[in-house]
Amino acid sequence: MADLHLAVDRSAGGLAGQIARELRESIRSGRLVRGARLPASRDLARDLGLSRGVVVEAYEQLVAEGFLEARVGAGTRVAAGPVGRPKEGRSGDPGATYYGYRPTSPDLTAFPRQAWLAAIRHVLATLPGDFLDYGDPGGVPELREELAGYLRRVRAADADAGQVVIVTGVAQGLSLVVRALAEAGGRVALAVEEPTSPRQLPLLRRAGADLAGVPVDAEGIDVAALARTGARAVLLTPAHHYPTGVVLSPRRRADLIAWAAETGAILLEDDYDAEFRFDRDPVGCLQGLAPDRVVLAGSVSKSLAPGLRLGWLVAPPDIAQSVRRARGELDLGSPVIDQYALVRFIRTGGYDRHLRRMRREYRRRRDALVRALAEHLPALKVHGISAGLHLYAELPGGWDEPRVAEAARACGLAVDPVPSALVIGFARLPEHRIAEAVRDLGVMIDRQNVWT
Repeated sequence: MADLHLAVDRSAGGLAGQIARELRESIRSGRLVRGARLPASRDLARDLGLSRGVVVEAYEQLVAEGFLEARVGAGTRVAAGPVGRPKEGRSGDPGATYYGYRPTSPDLTAFPRQAWLAAIRHVLATLPGDFLDYGDPGGVPELREELAGYLRRVRAADADAGQVVIVTGVAQGLSLVVRALAEAGGRVALAVEEPTSPRQLPLLRRAGADLAGVPVDAEGIDVAALARTGARAVLLTPAHHYPTGVVLSPRRRADLIAWAAETGAILLEDDYDAEFRFDRDPVGCLQGLAPDRVVLAGSVSKSLAPGLRLGWLVAPPDIAQSVRRARGELDLGSPVIDQYALVRFIRTGGYDRHLRRMRREYRRRRDALVRALAEHLPALKVHGISAGLHLYAELPGGWDEPRVAEAARACGLAVDPVPSALVIGFARLPEHRIAEAVRDLGVMIDRQNVWT
């Protein structure tokens, strides 16, 4: 149980606000660590000599802001998510730049624990013992069938179970596809969008790719520039380009497919957050237009949680078979129980319900971030807000991206600096905290030198 050491001035009024403020600062400073259990409201009220209603009001405020979590039977605890300020030295940890705290990360506190637990319980109660043995390294047949139907329905994919391969995530799936292409003809000339996420580039190089950047404009990737690279394959984020948020235009889609058909190239489609579109229904995938030339890669990392390590590929039959064989040679496939739990979750409608709920919530948080930026940092030009879990904020000329990013992180925002802009995530922050963080950032920028 945490020892709170709260200082409350009874003569100043606003007692619930004082308690909330003290607790908030204790969490931000790291004195109250993630998961720490707080005293029961009745006990804390007695210790402070206050009414229980005052403490309950303070706790409820911090729960609403995302600093605390309250569960029946488990008490009130500090939230498990990243609610504190970055610790000194964290930026020097090489792992910190790769794992966690990404602006594209979902709200992990919203993971549907009860529904997932029900799916796991159902699997454990009904799955025959033999099904727990080594299985098809390409994934259990039931999940491949369920995903094929889901992707046909939601992403307009042209998919059947034989084209689906279960992988641990998009990163592994893309690496295995590049390995399969390299086995067929040596190192792979792979084009990537520019700008793009730098996190996946080492994985692709190690898998056997020689990379060439191709510029992205307001319509998506420049297909004429792509053709000049001589690439045998190209990695794309057509539903919501990272980082700018551009959606590949219908004209460019047609040009891409024509280029692939003419050259025999493969399109690697990273469908990384296509479920979260806010202005209309999600844009259908490229794979549905050219299933013989496109590999569709997706996962539950944005829709549920990255830690589940559940993803899939929908690939032409020869590539699907090569990837399935590689999984058998490398790691013998994905965890069986989790695969069957996902089958149950999709089949019973739980996955669709969760996505509808999170789509509404993420839209509210996106709107809060856009409003806060317009009010407190109007010099920033905001783009890419129609979908996804992040927006692209173009900085005024002369601003130093790393300095602004460092200030934004100190205020509690999840950001990545890119040339002349910031990628700002909104999924992990409740609305109240978004407004507060942007206001703090505006004050910090006014006080500090963020210019080159």
